[in-house]
Amino acid sequence: MTDPSKSDPLSPTPSSSRPVSGGRGFGAMWRSWAMWARVVVIGLAALVVGATAVLLLRQAFLTPLAGQQPQIGQAPDLAPGDPAAPAPPTSPPGAQTAQSSLPSAPAPAAAEPALSDPALSDPSGSPAAPAPLGAPGGQRPPPEGFADIAERLMPAVVNISTTQILSLRGEDGMPTFPRGSPLERFNELFDDPARQTTSLGSGFVVDPRGVIVTNHHVIEDADEITVTFANGDQAPARVLGRDPATDIAVLKVDMRGNAPFVRWGDSDAARVGDWVIAIGNPFGLGGTVTTGIVSARNRDIQAGRYDDFLQTDAAINRGNSGGPLFNLRGEVIGVNTAIASPTGGSVGVGFSAPANLVRRVVQQLQATGEVRRGWLGVTVQPVTADIARSFGLARAQGALVARVDPSGPSARAGLRAGDLVLAFDGSVVTDGRSLTRVVADSQPGRSAKIEFLRQGKRLTASVTIARLAEERTEGTSSVRVPQSAPAQSEAYGMRFSALTPQLRRRYGVSDSILGVMVVGVDPDSDAVGKIAPGDVVLELQFQPVRNPQEARAKAIAHAQASDRPLLVYVYRDGDYAFRAIAEQRR
Repeated sequence: MTDPSKSDPLSPTPSSSRPVSGGRGFGAMWRSWAMWARVVVIGLAALVVGATAVLLLRQAFLTPLAGQQPQIGQAPDLAPGDPAAPAPPTSPPGAQTAQSSLPSAPAPAAAEPALSDPALSDPSGSPAAPAPLGAPGGQRPPPEGFADIAERLMPAVVNISTTQILSLRGEDGMPTFPRGSPLERFNELFDDPARQTTSLGSGFVVDPRGVIVTNHHVIEDADEITVTFANGDQAPARVLGRDPATDIAVLKVDMRGNAPFVRWGDSDAARVGDWVIAIGNPFGLGGTVTTGIVSARNRDIQAGRYDDFLQTDAAINRGNSGGPLFNLRGEVIGVNTAIASPTGGSVGVGFSAPANLVRRVVQQLQATGEVRRGWLGVTVQPVTADIARSFGLARAQGALVARVDPSGPSARAGLRAGDLVLAFDGSVVTDGRSLTRVVADSQPGRSAKIEFLRQGKRLTASVTIARLAEERTEGTSSVRVPQSAPAQSEAYGMRFSALTPQLRRRYGVSDSILGVMVVGVDPDSDAVGKIAPGDVVLELQFQPVRNPQEARAKAIAHAQASDRPLLVYVYRDGDYAFRAIAEQRR
């Protein structure tokens, strides 16, 4: 038999023979408790690791997203710390104590500044990284509605109806007898088939005394003008003045009290993408509100010399002419004037005369009944890329003088045909239209400085502005597409001939025009589309020519001395213009 006292303490022992108390029983119990303690410790460690991971994920992902959201009650375009921004909501008592054991999240980041914001540099002066295009910050959100502003503005917008009486008497040769004649009673047999025509448009009140602005074409040739206000009141109107050049007219209605009116805004401050509101009388339906944005600026729609329209996609239809275009501050920034449409209805391309131009016209019409504009006495033409190269310019800019009126102020100041005007009275001249507008806005009688290029030299001249008579036609000369005729070229694809009496009669050229006649154009030359048979070449590179041999010699000399296009000064059907012709390469 084996002695139980000598048996291995780790060997299994029947439960009936295990002692109830003693050192060995306590050790077994301790080992059991240690095992359970290890399980509990591992579990707690797992919980701590999990909680830590959750907090790290929250800081890494949730905090940046929260930093981009404005606080409740804070305007989206106000950064924290702005004096106009409301204070953030305070935490209830005890909230900080309850959260003190948790890691504090970083404060939300301020809104990213706009590209033009001076805050792009930190207080130390070192520049921060530039923001990408389209980055948020500073933009105002689209309005939730236009009801409030429309309700406030509509009383100042009026409907304008006109009546024109057309008399057809005498058109068919029927006789009429004078009043008091024994045959006067026979006039009844030939009743005057007069008829009335009506037209509808819009306008808006700019003075509480009843001064109304509309388009000239709305009231043109009208015998009677009736203004209908938003509340239904009607009143006859008279014309204070009209300006067909800008299509603006000013009316006056006699008021018993003050009329609701609107104020002018700064159209130069209107940016592409800004919200706008158009109010008018489309199709005679009465006050109608449409909204959109400024689609483009400085549009030339070939309506006149002073075209500088704002383009908008706000719905403008027939009857909206003369109505206002508002910004979101309720200021007039344009007068709705025209639309581009293949159907006659709105397709989202409307044009408004800018308020800064209209306001000056309205002020003069109110004061004097007419518009006084400045006049230089020059005809200008566009500067093409080829013409710019001939002047040694990298890009097209300025206005090229095509003709100088001998009796005008420019002739007295020393300007010549071929001068390239770059600036007028401190304003940069970008093209012919900009020169026409800035000269027209100048006060007649005042002196202005002109900067121009002449044969590669930058010069200045002082000119006294004269008053423009409306029958004068200063502006960009029309350029027609010429007809080409195949012929052997003499120089730069042009075949010259002397100005014979037969050619003068054939093309209607007066004896005062001196030069050489173009009788043919090489179809493979650069002159095609620029020079046509019948054109009279007056100068080559600012040097007059009088016979075909001289013209050819000057052209060849220029080709040998320079690779720039040849500048040709031509006369055609009463118009003067420059053409830049590149050398023919075979």
